[in-house]
Amino acid sequence: MTPTTQDGLLFGIYPGGVAGDDTGGLAAGPPDDPALVSDALDRLQGRPDRPFLVRAYTGFDDTTRLGGPLATATPADATRYAVRGRRLDLVAQYRSPSGDVDGYCAFLRELVEQYGPFIGTLQVAEEPDVTSNPTLDGFYPQVREAIVRGVSAAKARARELGYVRLRVGFNTTPLFGPGASFVTELTKLGGAEFVADLDYVGLDLFPDVFHPVAPADLAPAVEGLLRHHRDAVLAPAGLGHLPLHVTEHGWPTGPGRPPGRQADVVGTVVEVIAARSERLHLSGYTHFALRDADSAGASLFHRFGLTTDDYAPKPAFDTLRALVDRYSV
Repeated sequence: MTPTTQDGLLFGIYPGGVAGDDTGGLAAGPPDDPALVSDALDRLQGRPDRPFLVRAYTGFDDTTRLGGPLATATPADATRYAVRGRRLDLVAQYRSPSGDVDGYCAFLRELVEQYGPFIGTLQVAEEPDVTSNPTLDGFYPQVREAIVRGVSAAKARARELGYVRLRVGFNTTPLFGPGASFVTELTKLGGAEFVADLDYVGLDLFPDVFHPVAPADLAPAVEGLLRHHRDAVLAPAGLGHLPLHVTEHGWPTGPGRPPGRQADVVGTVVEVIAARSERLHLSGYTHFALRDADSAGASLFHRFGLTTDDYAPKPAFDTLRALVDRYSV
């Protein structure tokens, strides 16, 4: 379900314990504890009939074998968390060094067949505008063609199987300068069919993580970024009618980064989204991540969690829980 802005916000979270870093590596610590993950998801979701997304990642590369079960990479066995009214926000990454777009489209069709009953949103590719990091899809050849053809392949298969609640989209990081043309390039390549098959556009944003923002400037910076993406990126590409979903947002704790500040950042960002949801057609917010990858890890990428790696809540956990209760669809 992708709600209209009048319905409230659709919240979600990535519950796995693995995170990519900025070098192409992975930050990971203790394994996931499914029972503790489920308990934390129940508490964040609140009532069991409340729509809530569980973000999960899987991927296609030149070694992927089709025609059999396709596992989620992280969290493992993600469908176990798609209960109590929760549905998957499934990210299908494209990582083909050979540019195998045909294979990727077949992969997406099989994902719809396998996971269709559990999927709320299917994201085609992950941060495809980022070309410098091999954990992200923009690093690989033919990524634009993969998105355009992949969206339509997934949507067509969903229609054939009657999965009318399954929404298909793509995401980017914030786009500025020459990079702002990325979305327009997609719509020019895909034409009317691609535009018609899209249900939403996602945006990953991490203000004050990699570039410092003063606390007093955070709210206007977030609003300006969302407004820019709506008015200067989506509208010129002919996608101004589509809902914009914040597909990843987080703020890591650690030395010089106190847990209280994390709670403040989460609260500020969600309050801005809620206040501007109608004007900017913002459909929801997904947090990255539920738990730290490794609370003893040395990098920012180890400590994005609302909990430590043993699932002890940080203050931001209760902040997000209260925001879900206040603003959720």
